Amino acid sequence: MFINFLIYLFVFLLGLCIGSFLNCVIYRLEQSKTLKGRSFCPCCKHKLSWKDLFPFFSFIFLGGKCRYCHKKISIQYPVLELATGALFLIIFNLKFGISNQFEIVKFLNLILWFYIVSVLVVVFVYDLKHYLIPDAVLLPAITITGVYRFVENLAISRWDLAENFKLGVFNPAAISNYLLAIIIAAGFFFIIWFVSGGKWMGFGDVELAVLMGIILGLPAVLVALFLAFFSGAIIGVILMVFGTKNMKSQIPFGPFLVLGTFLSLSFNQQIISWYTHLFLI
Repeated sequence: MFINFLIYLFVFLLGLCIGSFLNCVIYRLEQSKTLKGRSFCPCCKHKLSWKDLFPFFSFIFLGGKCRYCHKKISIQYPVLELATGALFLIIFNLKFGISNQFEIVKFLNLILWFYIVSVLVVVFVYDLKHYLIPDAVLLPAITITGVYRFVENLAISRWDLAENFKLGVFNPAAISNYLLAIIIAAGFFFIIWFVSGGKWMGFGDVELAVLMGIILGLPAVLVALFLAFFSGAIIGVILMVFGTKNMKSQIPFGPFLVLGTFLSLSFNQQIISWYTHLFLI
């Protein structure tokens, strides 16, 4: 039991560290900077020491202020780190879990999911702040995830400590499922983007829909799209009620697509069962 606790703690701390790195990625994307070089304070540009770089905990110990210029540190930093840690725990529990037997395929799948979570977190925050989905993050994710899906359904079966690597059987049905999910999700957004000339929907949302199709397949991508539009409509109405937005205001849709993706990953079977029971029975 204690070992299980240590494993989950390690996954959460790993998520905190990756979240800290994602904050750096977001900032340097905003500033059109490379990832090379040490971290520094965005206000005074002072290079940070090791004492300033503990994810979340440094923010608490420093009272939310820079050690050098005493300017407030954005709340984005600790919130994103905690959120990434929590999401890593959820994905670990869903896709891997505690097991006495190590399987290389499941382990590689977990690494892919941690990467996908990281990409979606960056997309969520960046689009929320700038109404823009960065291709520098999204396009590599589409390529890597697409290649993995193809290989996963082409050649890999399993590999654990007791057995040698085995070639699996080509699974055209699974590949077709993901391709159809891409066509439906991305095609829908492409039509909106094309008809409106980019006024109603950005092309980044089309690309994000491609990634969603590769990640989720059918019917989970449909659940994600439904949840994205449903949550987006609710938030839009709330913002208009409080006067923050009006009918002509822009609202970034990427965060709702990301939210729909995470919810579908966790609850798509329950949602489909509930819908079937409510409307089709």
